[in-house]
Amino acid sequence: MGLSLPEPRGGSVSRANDDKPYLTPNQVAELLMVSSVTVRRWARMGRLNAVSTPGGHRRFLREDVERFAREHGLAMDSREAQPLRVLVVDDDPQFADYVAELLRRAPRPVVITLAYDGFDAGRKVHSFMPHIVLLDLMMSGLDGVEVCRLLKSDAATRRIRIVAMTGYSGHECVDNVLAAGAEVCLAKPFKKKELLDAIGLHPG
Repeated sequence: MGLSLPEPRGGSVSRANDDKPYLTPNQVAELLMVSSVTVRRWARMGRLNAVSTPGGHRRFLREDVERFAREHGLAMDSREAQPLRVLVVDDDPQFADYVAELLRRAPRPVVITLAYDGFDAGRKVHSFMPHIVLLDLMMSGLDGVEVCRLLKSDAATRRIRIVAMTGYSGHECVDNVLAAGAEVCLAKPFKKKELLDAIGLHPG
């Protein structure tokens, strides 16, 4: 990325010349109550700004982390945690209900709304304003890839996190939805831990 920091010693937070604190992936994960794997994935995608030490390790400016948390409905402290808004989009009502039940068992409050096709998803995104959309790929009418493209092309919705879901993991749609801006694509059927890891919540 063209930026580098002094190599931190003893696991402490390093500081640049202007004395702004930089955090390790594990420290960011602890602050945001997500896994360090999720933090690194956000950095690789360019969603969360990172700089590199001479040894190639990622470090994060605290003010960038705080901004990211505000924009994505993430709390910096468990005492301040607000319910996470998640829109589940799947044309199989039974599977949508299954996903909703997994989310209800998450370690922090989650408010869930369901949509059963791409057009319904578009309406509910603007009324519900979710932090995360769990999006099925293979739907009749407006499919998941097109829904993802539409959300990422709209300034009002492009910051919404999108996690795709599909029962056809070898399908080219997986590559297409990732290229369109989805963070990851989960292969159905998935378990609670896989889902919570994907959306960045520690399993309970």
